[in-house]
Amino acid sequence: MSTDGTWNLTMQTPIGERKSTLELKSGGAALTGKLTADGNSTDIYEGTANGNALAWKADIKNPMPLSLAFTATVDGDKISGTVSAGAIGSWPFSGGR
Repeated sequence: MSTDGTWNLTMQTPIGERKSTLELKSGGAALTGKLTADGNSTDIYEGTANGNALAWKADIKNPMPLSLAFTATVDGDKISGTVSAGAIGSWPFSGGR
């Protein structure tokens, strides 16, 4: 299943709904890309793809400096999963391309 492309994500965070764009490119089990939100872009890292199961991390600066860990499942042109921000907690996200 191809995970490559641009995904429009909506996250249900503790401070309200947040939107972002995720650009993904897979190469075997490796996953690379960029997460963009509020006009700021950051490279994802430790990205993995195993069939339709994905995982990656991203460090953001807005609304506060955080390291986010994503786990996701791709179903065609839909993606959904969970974002974890350590002690702050975790929340769901979903999106499409």
